[in-house]
Amino acid sequence: MSFGVMGGSVQAQAHTQVMVRVTDYHQNPQAASDAPRWRLGDQLNVQLEHEVPAATIEELKSRGHQTIRSDRLATDFGRGQFIFKLDDGYFAASEKRTDGQAVGY
Repeated sequence: MSFGVMGGSVQAQAHTQVMVRVTDYHQNPQAASDAPRWRLGDQLNVQLEHEVPAATIEELKSRGHQTIRSDRLATDFGRGQFIFKLDDGYFAASEKRTDGQAVGY
Protein backbone atom coordinates (compact mmCIF):
# COMPACT_ATOMS: atom_id res chain seq x y z
CA MET A 1 0.00 0.00 0.00
CA SER A 2 1.19 3.46 -0.83
CA PHE A 3 -0.05 5.99 1.71
CA GLY A 4 0.77 8.95 3.82
CA VAL A 5 -0.79 10.57 6.85
CA MET A 6 0.15 14.20 7.38
CA GLY A 7 -0.06 15.62 10.85
CA GLY A 8 3.17 16.79 12.42
CA SER A 9 3.71 15.13 15.79
CA VAL A 10 0.86 12.64 15.28
CA GLN A 11 2.15 11.49 11.88
CA ALA A 12 4.09 8.42 13.04
CA GLN A 13 1.32 7.49 15.49
CA ALA A 14 -1.35 7.72 12.78
CA HIS A 15 0.76 5.70 10.32
CA THR A 16 1.08 2.95 12.91
CA GLN A 17 -2.62 2.98 13.78
CA VAL A 18 -3.64 2.68 10.12
CA MET A 19 -1.16 -0.12 9.40
CA VAL A 20 -2.24 -2.12 12.46
CA ARG A 21 -5.86 -1.90 11.32
CA VAL A 22 -4.95 -2.98 7.75
CA THR A 23 -2.51 -5.78 8.57
CA ASP A 24 -3.68 -7.13 11.93
CA TYR A 25 -7.42 -6.48 11.72
CA HIS A 26 -7.76 -6.88 7.93
CA GLN A 27 -9.65 -3.63 7.47
CA ASN A 28 -9.71 -2.06 4.04
CA PRO A 29 -7.85 1.27 3.73
CA GLN A 30 -11.03 3.38 3.94
CA ALA A 31 -12.23 1.69 7.13
CA ALA A 32 -8.74 1.89 8.63
CA SER A 33 -8.40 5.60 7.85
CA ASP A 34 -11.91 6.44 9.09
CA ALA A 35 -11.51 4.64 12.43
CA PRO A 36 -11.14 6.80 15.55
CA ARG A 37 -7.58 7.72 16.43
CA TRP A 38 -5.66 8.60 19.53
CA ARG A 39 -2.45 10.46 20.17
CA LEU A 40 0.00 10.13 23.01
CA GLY A 41 0.93 13.21 24.96
CA ASP A 42 3.21 13.83 27.91
CA GLN A 43 3.41 11.24 30.67
CA LEU A 44 0.32 8.99 30.45
CA ASN A 45 -1.92 11.53 28.69
CA VAL A 46 -3.91 10.16 25.77
CA GLN A 47 -5.90 12.47 23.52
CA LEU A 48 -8.82 10.65 21.89
CA GLU A 49 -11.05 11.45 18.99
CA HIS A 50 -14.69 12.04 19.81
CA GLU A 51 -15.78 8.67 18.32
CA VAL A 52 -13.65 6.52 20.65
CA PRO A 53 -16.10 4.30 22.58
CA ALA A 54 -16.74 5.12 26.25
CA ALA A 55 -15.71 1.58 27.25
CA THR A 56 -12.27 2.15 25.70
CA ILE A 57 -11.87 5.41 27.59
CA GLU A 58 -12.82 3.74 30.86
CA GLU A 59 -10.32 0.93 30.24
CA LEU A 60 -7.54 3.45 29.61
CA LYS A 61 -8.43 5.28 32.82
CA SER A 62 -8.39 2.01 34.78
CA ARG A 63 -4.80 1.50 33.55
CA GLY A 64 -3.72 4.90 34.85
CA HIS A 65 -3.99 6.98 31.69
CA GLN A 66 -5.29 10.52 31.78
CA THR A 67 -7.68 10.79 28.85
CA ILE A 68 -8.62 13.91 26.94
CA ARG A 69 -11.62 13.55 24.64
CA SER A 70 -11.34 15.94 21.72
CA ASP A 71 -14.07 18.05 20.28
CA ARG A 72 -16.08 16.44 17.49
CA LEU A 73 -14.48 18.74 14.91
CA ALA A 74 -10.86 18.41 16.10
CA THR A 75 -8.34 18.29 13.26
CA ASP A 76 -5.18 17.20 15.07
CA PHE A 77 -5.27 13.44 14.37
CA GLY A 78 -3.74 13.46 10.90
CA ARG A 79 -5.04 13.42 7.36
CA GLY A 80 -4.19 10.73 4.84
CA GLN A 81 -4.59 9.35 1.35
CA PHE A 82 -4.21 5.66 0.49
CA ILE A 83 -3.71 3.43 -2.58
CA PHE A 84 -3.86 -0.31 -1.99
CA LYS A 85 -2.89 -2.81 -4.73
CA LEU A 86 -5.32 -5.68 -5.16
CA ASP A 87 -4.92 -8.78 -7.34
CA ASP A 88 -7.31 -7.30 -9.90
CA GLY A 89 -6.74 -3.55 -9.56
CA TYR A 90 -6.48 -0.92 -6.87
CA PHE A 91 -8.42 0.30 -3.84
CA ALA A 92 -8.12 4.00 -3.05
CA ALA A 93 -9.20 5.78 0.12
CA SER A 94 -9.36 9.37 1.28
CA GLU A 95 -9.61 10.73 4.81
CA LYS A 96 -12.93 11.78 6.28
CA ARG A 97 -11.05 14.35 8.38
CA THR A 98 -10.19 16.66 5.48
CA ASP A 99 -10.91 17.49 1.87
CA GLY A 100 -9.96 14.73 -0.50
CA GLN A 101 -11.28 12.26 -3.00
CA ALA A 102 -10.29 8.75 -4.07
CA VAL A 103 -10.42 8.60 -7.87
CA GLY A 104 -9.25 5.98 -10.33
CA TYR A 105 -9.50 5.28 -14.03
